[in-house]
Amino acid sequence: AWIEAIGVNPSDDPQFLLMVDPFSAKIEDLLQGLDFAYPEAVKVGGLASGLGAESAIASLFFQDRQVDGVIGLALSGNVQLQAIVAQGCRPVGPLWHVAAAERNILRQLQTEDEEPIAALQALQSVLRDLSPELQRSLCVGLACNSFQTVLQPGDFLIRNLLGFDPRTGAVAIGDRIRVGQRLQLHVRDAQTAADDLERQLGQWCRQHATKPAASLLFSCLGRGKPFYQQANFESQLIQHYLSELPLAGFFCNGEIGPIAGSTYLHGYTSVLALLSAKTH
Repeated sequence: AWIEAIGVNPSDDPQFLLMVDPFSAKIEDLLQGLDFAYPEAVKVGGLASGLGAESAIASLFFQDRQVDGVIGLALSGNVQLQAIVAQGCRPVGPLWHVAAAERNILRQLQTEDEEPIAALQALQSVLRDLSPELQRSLCVGLACNSFQTVLQPGDFLIRNLLGFDPRTGAVAIGDRIRVGQRLQLHVRDAQTAADDLERQLGQWCRQHATKPAASLLFSCLGRGKPFYQQANFESQLIQHYLSELPLAGFFCNGEIGPIAGSTYLHGYTSVLALLSAKTH
């Protein structure tokens, strides 16, 4: 049904660019459906961003008319799309196992050697060692692979902390969680975000002898000049590593990119799409 609805044959080895109306419902259902129908395809993109608290949301236009929903571009032929997903966070505190949870509510966490404790108590044990600035940037990283023993920064899906209940010790996060899943608290700051993007750019350059032909950058509204205290920081860093690579893109109200083989909707993230020929 998904293949029929999208109208793209998986045998064409497609890759997808997605531009999304931020008011469209069930965006994550769309991403899961695309992953189901095209498991080998890379999907990247972003949500159209707002222009400010008092102004209108940027709209999507296709063939001279405003559209709702999603504009998708399927690329096939002698083209390869690769993605760098820079979530810009670093882990703090221990690796926790979820002992009790329902939907997106964490109730109890435990380390390997200790009894379960209330999720809020676990959160507070990490907060004590952080500066007030880092406390405000605290988020949670969900391990994507249940069987991977050693977890690296790119192995976590970063989600926001939404709130807590001091009466029950429960903590709400921005995604569904299951018992047995591993998680680690993370913090986000400008230096960490810069280091993360630079690390991934350097890794890409070491693994590829030929630079891409062009690139698209889907970066969060929260990662601009106020965040780095410098204009064009990320685009200049990309140009430094990829030698004046043609670069386009926009600031987003949510970014789309893969983590551990699955496609997610992110926040406070930069997704860099690198376009190159499959054969040279």
